[in-house]
Amino acid sequence: MSCLSDVAGLRIGHANMQARATGCSVVLVPDGACAAVDVRGAAPGTRETDLLTPGNLVEHVHAIALCGGSAFGLDAASGVVHWLEERGFGLQTGPSLVPIVPAAVLFDLLLGDARIRPDAQCGYAACEAAMQNTVAGPVQQGNVGAGSGAVVGKIFGLERAMRGGIGSASVTVGGATVGALVACNAVGDVRHPYSGQVLAGARVAEGVQEMLDAHAALLDGAQPQSVLAGTNTTIGVIATNIDLDKPRLQRLALAGHDGLARTITPVHTMSDGDTLFALSTRQQSDAPSMLLLAAMASEAVALAIVRAVLHAHPYQDAVITIPSAHWSQMNSCVSG
Repeated sequence: MSCLSDVAGLRIGHANMQARATGCSVVLVPDGACAAVDVRGAAPGTRETDLLTPGNLVEHVHAIALCGGSAFGLDAASGVVHWLEERGFGLQTGPSLVPIVPAAVLFDLLLGDARIRPDAQCGYAACEAAMQNTVAGPVQQGNVGAGSGAVVGKIFGLERAMRGGIGSASVTVGGATVGALVACNAVGDVRHPYSGQVLAGARVAEGVQEMLDAHAALLDGAQPQSVLAGTNTTIGVIATNIDLDKPRLQRLALAGHDGLARTITPVHTMSDGDTLFALSTRQQSDAPSMLLLAAMASEAVALAIVRAVLHAHPYQDAVITIPSAHWSQMNSCVSG
């Protein structure tokens, strides 16, 4: 199955908190990778994103952390920093090496005890998990790491929502590969990127598996439940083996949001903090056009989001997953 680890030079690891559905996911590039970010949601929770602006000095990051736990979860990135420092990775500043670890969080405090959230130990454990295999392997998907407590379709209340998760996909054209790892915790529905069919999201009523289609319901006059800003969010990492600088990586991250728009409705709302990072391992200098790379980024993100909900499993009785009878049909667009 195609996934982010198809981009050589990356290691991806998840860590879960045992007492609650939350966790942290880490993309490790210890030797450094050029990176950028694009934030489209109105309520983001992030760390060290300003340094990724093309006009700013720092060129390389050593990891990117995706975390649950809302703003509390940003603490997990500190554990990633400690793990890298212990192994001699970071930006040389003279007196010491400083690992650069941007991060983004999603809100999952509604499931279980909100006092339990990813911490530095969780981030450290995700790094350990990323390095367990001697070679990169398939990325675990569903309700793991940052996707542990993800929920989609909360626009008409949590009791009518469904489980979200974290998913991964990649696209290769010629020698160019673009991959994505995305944790989907959107307020809106998740749709099939080709047919437009609603795969997961708001249901017509509590306990009923039939999808409502939140976008159509809104246009028909249905009133959404009041949703606190920042209590949703889709966050992710796009990576490519092509040598790209920060301005072009920022455009790649921006194009990745097209993948969100193809699969999530509504998206980029006042209640979401949608954030996508993009990084380059710079292993191939013969670059295709940015037009092609942008299309690949959009596709990888869209397929990663679909996989996130397809691999989800139920949480207690309030949040259901996709009925198994429909799974194979819906998965046909992302098989292989």
